[in-house]
Amino acid sequence: MPRPANVDETLEILARENYLASRPLATAVFLALNLGRPLLLEGEAGVGKTELAKVLARALDTPLIRLQCYEGLDIASAAYEWNVARQMLEIRIAEAGHEASREKLVAGLYSREMLLERPLLQALTQPKSPVLLIDELDRADEPFEAFLLEVLAEAQLTVPEIGTIRAAHPPIVILTSNRTREIHDALKRRCLYAWVDYPDAARELEIIRRKAAGAGERLGEQVVAFVQRARRLELFKAPGVAETIDWANALVALDRMSLDPQSVSDTLGVLLKYQEDVARLEGGASAAILDELRAEGILDRLAS
Repeated sequence: MPRPANVDETLEILARENYLASRPLATAVFLALNLGRPLLLEGEAGVGKTELAKVLARALDTPLIRLQCYEGLDIASAAYEWNVARQMLEIRIAEAGHEASREKLVAGLYSREMLLERPLLQALTQPKSPVLLIDELDRADEPFEAFLLEVLAEAQLTVPEIGTIRAAHPPIVILTSNRTREIHDALKRRCLYAWVDYPDAARELEIIRRKAAGAGERLGEQVVAFVQRARRLELFKAPGVAETIDWANALVALDRMSLDPQSVSDTLGVLLKYQEDVARLEGGASAAILDELRAEGILDRLAS
């Protein structure tokens, strides 16, 4: 599929994949595609940063190559490593055949065919531009960012033994960060940037209509209203959009068609992921939110 011609078309192709982006986010995506620049997405966990890369790959009908970052991530896991087992086999074959040329043997051991491709190198060698998702970059060690600079700036990767490998079809690069630490300025300068925030109530309700259609209008509106208010509390981890969807689907699975104190209490573990947050809502916060919704006529009006 051709890339979108403008921001409105970007919004449309994402929406066709049930991703309802804000206009500023769609603008950042369009510019990243149009200018050939990596896009760094920051925001709280669960707001749809990783999902955007997946959706973009589907929308453009191109492969998704994902590099999940973690502490201690190294070049061998992220970019490439040598096929040691095959190298050892080649050495044994050379010894058995009395190969006399050491230079020829070494050249063969460190040839392109001996290279095992990991996500970064895979993204540079595809027959068409893939989406390269570098997920949760903030979890990796800072020195790893320096290694990424060549890939992000030049769409190439240097292997000392064989030289520089350049992408014939540069990848569409999406980086995500939950801001557990700051990303270095040198890397940020090579990227376009977008902050992915929680959606407003109208957009979140439309997401529920698409992702949890079984909830119906009544329960969907109640779930969204409850979650929007829960995010205003000082929680250890506010629920993301993914949790809203999961909660709506869980309530449907339990045959709950309207929120009530018991159904909320029974399912808080779907919405919240920390015991301290669960305890706070069970300690009176959820009852207060339900009272607010009832006072505003949301529960009564929709239940009638």
